[in-house]
Amino acid sequence: MGAGKTTVGAGCATRLDRPFVDTDDLVEVLAGRTVAELFATGEQAFRDVERRAVADATTSPTPLVIACGGGAVLDAENRAALRARGFVVWLRADPAVLAERVRDDGVDRPLLAAGPLPTLVRLAETRDAAYGAVADIQVSTEDRTPDAVVDAVVEEFTRCVA
Repeated sequence: MGAGKTTVGAGCATRLDRPFVDTDDLVEVLAGRTVAELFATGEQAFRDVERRAVADATTSPTPLVIACGGGAVLDAENRAALRARGFVVWLRADPAVLAERVRDDGVDRPLLAAGPLPTLVRLAETRDAAYGAVADIQVSTEDRTPDAVVDAVVEEFTRCVA
């Protein structure tokens, strides 16, 4: 959360002339409810629909730029689909930086109910290994504008898939 997945993903999609898909948006379409409403029934309900959203996005016949929710890579099926069918970018930033970015961004983030910084530290501790296992590259978003992050991602993508 706060790393810039949606902003950078949309920018990369524009630069690469590909459609952009945010799996949280797909989850809401598939479930007919908001992410917050799904989380209210339990995180597992959200994760089950998220798995379908990742499967749908990664099997698209049209190459997409996909922004996955931060917890998507905790699911083995999601990791396998992403690794098999995509070029995976891990947008990294220190939890303190992420907490500052999400503190007052107006987005309903059910996982941050206990407070941004302690939650983001805990999430980094529990998710970093999964991110590392699935990512083709890591790009720091600290001290960079979204456009500079897009430049870095597109440059690495072009270099790695050439």
